[in-house]
Amino acid sequence: MLFGGAVIAASVVIAYRGTFLVPFLFDDESSVVRNASIRRLGAAFLPPLNATVTGRPVLNLSLAVNYALGGTSLWGYHATNLAIHVLAALALFGIIRRTVAGRGCRRATAAAFSAALLWSVHPLLTGAVTYVAQRAESLMGLFYLTTLYCFIRGAGSRAGGSFPWFALSVASCLLGMATKEVMATAPLIVLLYDRTFVACSFGEALRRRWKVHGALAATWALLAFLVISTLRRGDGSGSSSGSSWWGYGLSQIPAVAHYLRLCFWPFPLVFDYGTALAAPSIDLLPGALLVVGLAAATCWALVRRPVIGFVGAGFFVILAPSSSIVPVAGETVADYRMYLPLIPVVIIAVGGVYRWTGRAALPVCLVLGIALGGVTARRNRDYSSAREIWGDTVAKRPGNFRARNNLAGILLTEPGRLDDAISQYEEVVHMKPDSAEAHVNLGNALSDEPGRLDDAVAQYGEALRLDPGLYGAHIGLGNALSNMPGRLMGAVAEYGEALRLDPDSAEGHFNLGNALSRVPQSLDDAVFHYREALRLRPGFAEAHFSLAVVYLKMGGHVNEARAQLQEGLRLQPGDAQARRILADVSTGIAP
Repeated sequence: MLFGGAVIAASVVIAYRGTFLVPFLFDDESSVVRNASIRRLGAAFLPPLNATVTGRPVLNLSLAVNYALGGTSLWGYHATNLAIHVLAALALFGIIRRTVAGRGCRRATAAAFSAALLWSVHPLLTGAVTYVAQRAESLMGLFYLTTLYCFIRGAGSRAGGSFPWFALSVASCLLGMATKEVMATAPLIVLLYDRTFVACSFGEALRRRWKVHGALAATWALLAFLVISTLRRGDGSGSSSGSSWWGYGLSQIPAVAHYLRLCFWPFPLVFDYGTALAAPSIDLLPGALLVVGLAAATCWALVRRPVIGFVGAGFFVILAPSSSIVPVAGETVADYRMYLPLIPVVIIAVGGVYRWTGRAALPVCLVLGIALGGVTARRNRDYSSAREIWGDTVAKRPGNFRARNNLAGILLTEPGRLDDAISQYEEVVHMKPDSAEAHVNLGNALSDEPGRLDDAVAQYGEALRLDPGLYGAHIGLGNALSNMPGRLMGAVAEYGEALRLDPDSAEGHFNLGNALSRVPQSLDDAVFHYREALRLRPGFAEAHFSLAVVYLKMGGHVNEARAQLQEGLRLQPGDAQARRILADVSTGIAP
């Protein structure tokens, strides 16, 4: 068993060795890079809103521990994700081995090893292991499997030795509830396991271990508290996406069929499927027949073939919180949701291999493991950069406006790719003409294209027609107008409106200061706004430099200008222009 566990761990490390070079992506920005709550361990129990960590304090705490040990160094986050996945695989190995051995199977260890190996290196899990923010799924999965494993150990122990295992099972369940909401199904799966493999009936399971099952069910109180407290804080990301329950539920029919296909043929794997809902169509019928047929077979098996029924129920019950009729914000389909539901599929597949191939089963599974591990290693290369993963996503899901938007934002930063970025943004506007943010993004890109300021202004105008209170549209329009002849006062008005919407915006005060600095009679007002920008963002080097230039324009403020230049250069020592101005000021040749 130790050798098998070592092989599984080594296989995972080999398959995922490329993850250590994967940068922070997408939700990692809000969950790690800009997540102030992970800067102190004590603050980690209050995760920010509108992020993957929202309402999930244990997940947030795990990121805070990473930050405490290595800041935002990527290596530590990926090493932790990998360790979590290895531990989950070992827990699965133990669960299957003990369950199969308890039913008198002589090849229990080999079968359990095969299933745990194939699950651990399956490419369908890359989203949950490689993508840092989706530690939510793998860490919850570890707690889920540990809850079941400890229950099995407790149920198989003699009277005096069962309590510690049961206590660990409940503690793990409690931690899982504070990690991700899918953990809500764990008490049900444990009870079903007890009925199927230990007590052989629900009545007997509850009579003999009602305290354990009651304690596991009591952990729902923590989950309810976290969900309710999150909603009271004004976040809707944990549950509803604004989609109708029936529309979302309809979309899950092809989604579940798609997940099942990926279990056996993991291509194409997609980083972000977007938010599109399936429309009622005859094309949904094959998937509906498959899902309904499997669900009906599972219900039949729960009565007539309890072991097979338990495995089938595991798939549907674990997947239910995210793939039923309750809309999940931001994502209609997600590969990482199959982290735990893949287990029942693998168990059935391995069971078939062992039944049909006899002694050749283990070598067959090893070959399959090598093949799956190779695909996983290849898939991890798609995560090597934000440009790579979003390009891959657009290629596989060209109708995903969010993927195109993110790809365009990356292209915008690459030399010589402005036209490509504009093209992507234009596609986004075509897909989502009612999205004010899409028009703002296109306007920002057009502003960088020589001779297209009028087009940019038109995009900002459309954004403001759709959403008059959109801060970014006023800032973008102000920037465009400030670069057009005779439109400076229009820019001042737009910046003023942006500050009315967000008075604490350092960017807004800085931009308004820049505009006012070009109006001779408004230099005092420019000084005020630069100082406000510095109050709101103390390390704002550009504001120090701009304030120094205004002081020099005003005359009689050489010392103040010198102080601002010195402070700006302390923050940004490589600014050559500021150094030249400071040299002129120091020699009495003020510009």
